[in-house]
Amino acid sequence: MGLVGVVMAAGEGRRMRSRIPKPLHRVCGREMARYPVELLKAAGASRVVVVVSPGNGDAIRAALGDSVEYAVQGRPDGTAGAVACCARLLKGAADRVLVLGGDSPLVSAESAARLLEVHRARSAQMTVLTAPDVGAEGLGRVLAGDDGRIRGIVEAADAGGMLGDGAATVNAGVYCFDGGWLWGALERAPVSASGELYLTALAAIGAADGAGVFAAAAVDAAEAFGVNDRRQLAMVEEVMRHRIRERWLLEGVTMMDPASVYIEADAVVGMDTVILPNTMLLGRTSVGESCEIGPNTVIRDSAVGNYCRVTASALEGAVMESHTDIGPFSHLRPGAYLESGVHLGNYVEVKESRFKAGAVMGHFG
Repeated sequence: MGLVGVVMAAGEGRRMRSRIPKPLHRVCGREMARYPVELLKAAGASRVVVVVSPGNGDAIRAALGDSVEYAVQGRPDGTAGAVACCARLLKGAADRVLVLGGDSPLVSAESAARLLEVHRARSAQMTVLTAPDVGAEGLGRVLAGDDGRIRGIVEAADAGGMLGDGAATVNAGVYCFDGGWLWGALERAPVSASGELYLTALAAIGAADGAGVFAAAAVDAAEAFGVNDRRQLAMVEEVMRHRIRERWLLEGVTMMDPASVYIEADAVVGMDTVILPNTMLLGRTSVGESCEIGPNTVIRDSAVGNYCRVTASALEGAVMESHTDIGPFSHLRPGAYLESGVHLGNYVEVKESRFKAGAVMGHFG
């Protein structure tokens, strides 16, 4: 019957100290909740349900639209309560249910595929993505044997001093469940010391029943990082920025000083383009092949063709056809359009205007 997905996004996120719902804070230009939604769709989920709260539901619906379904968690009764809210929509809909948090954008497609494969190969009722202890706050410890079989998960909030100082395997917060087992098991989840119903409690329930509960190791330990406050948001942003730069370096883009380059998740860069220091490619920006961008350049939601040069300038909502160049210190504002061969020099500002092919404006004067 296939795969369905659940994204838990109903948390109040009080530690963010923000009027913006936590799942809508951005990591590399993209709302955090979009990362698990897109991962689930890429993994083959036929339906994706996002669990929201009465307080954040309208904002999350406005951001994600009708690309997903929604379930409302009426009261903050924990992760097991969040998934239980989806029973009306998903019970009997699929033989596997993949569950992710709306505040964990670093989970990779490779790790999700590994989790699903372990789940299939071991005929598991529950499979948990795990990682080596990364020192992050609030991660539960997975109690597992050498064969990967899990006997329980100890939540950090309830652990007291029992976690110890030794090496540990932690819960990365991604789960695959057998669809025929999950919904009944949720009804048996006990109330924790904190008053919540933990999804992790299903590991001990399954182990006690003799059900197959197994661990699958994440590709990268950083995938266990979640976001609960602005410090963790900055940490996750740094990891994602590194991943994005590494991706484009491997795709044939040159960066003279990669650490000084900021490329958001939805930007695209062509082969043999050189990106010079202190350059930002933001939003849905596309840069073609064999360009030179920077230094000290910001391009947002703009299209740059092949063989272009942008020097110490800013673009927003603009188009540069191939073989055009601007700068330094020029500004293409929304609606600016440069046809092929256009040259704009120093301190030129263009808005809602089109320069015909071959036009030259050496400087503003």
